Amino acid sequence: MTAQPGLVPGSHRTAGTMFAALYGELVPHAWRNPDSELDAYSLFYHRSIAMGWLDDRSAGGGVEDRMLRAPGLWGMNDAGWDHPLADPGAGLISWFQVGTSAVADDRPLPVQPFLRCAYDATARAGTPHLSAVQVLLPVQGLDPASRPPYAPIPAILTKQWFAEWAPEARTMVEFNINSGRDPSIPAAAQQLTDHLGRLMQDVFVCESHDVAGQEAILRPPFDDRSWNGPPLHGVVLRGELAEWSCDAIGWLAEIVADSTARLGVRSPLLLTVTRALPTR
Repeated sequence: MTAQPGLVPGSHRTAGTMFAALYGELVPHAWRNPDSELDAYSLFYHRSIAMGWLDDRSAGGGVEDRMLRAPGLWGMNDAGWDHPLADPGAGLISWFQVGTSAVADDRPLPVQPFLRCAYDATARAGTPHLSAVQVLLPVQGLDPASRPPYAPIPAILTKQWFAEWAPEARTMVEFNINSGRDPSIPAAAQQLTDHLGRLMQDVFVCESHDVAGQEAILRPPFDDRSWNGPPLHGVVLRGELAEWSCDAIGWLAEIVADSTARLGVRSPLLLTVTRALPTR
């Protein structure tokens, strides 16, 4: 069974389901008890609370109780180290699923903190060596018309966080954006790359793009019915990322979410970011 976030009567609005899958190798900490009760769900949950990212109103209790709890970025749904729907050879090391709270008009979809929390929770169990990161974005929960004039793409305001990173940290990546059964992403591919080029940022420098289908993507470890799958229609952006990290990937995902929403995309997007293989 695949967990599905839902709403209870009287609960607050949400933007939709956000899912992250980390791929690669996880080297367990020698000092950690392999039978520890702190599983992926528990580690992510407590990290979310510690950082003020968990929306306590998504928990149980009466309507009055939920109104008194602190707002946050997401409500917990599910998490794990492995998943029955993952490709056996893909190297899945952890996955996390949340119900994203409604996004404020001047804030991006919280992908950067979501991936930061996912990485931190995973790193509590071992040392992660990431080869790919996959994220499901609820773009349908964004309203481009509500964005204020000073923040049409809110995440762009934080680009300076990556401005003074070491030049040798820059990494070639392949950024697969898939809209499932909806053909909107291939149709908007040129507009998207043009838009990214006009944003006056060098966190991600796109060098080329190609239309891509199902064969070019890791099979996501969740059921097609939970988004708009299978991943039939996509585009692969190839370029240079400021650093190979969940922070940089999360920031770029926030930029892509708002950019595609402004171009009229109204379906969930599956993003898969991998390190590009060197050319021979």
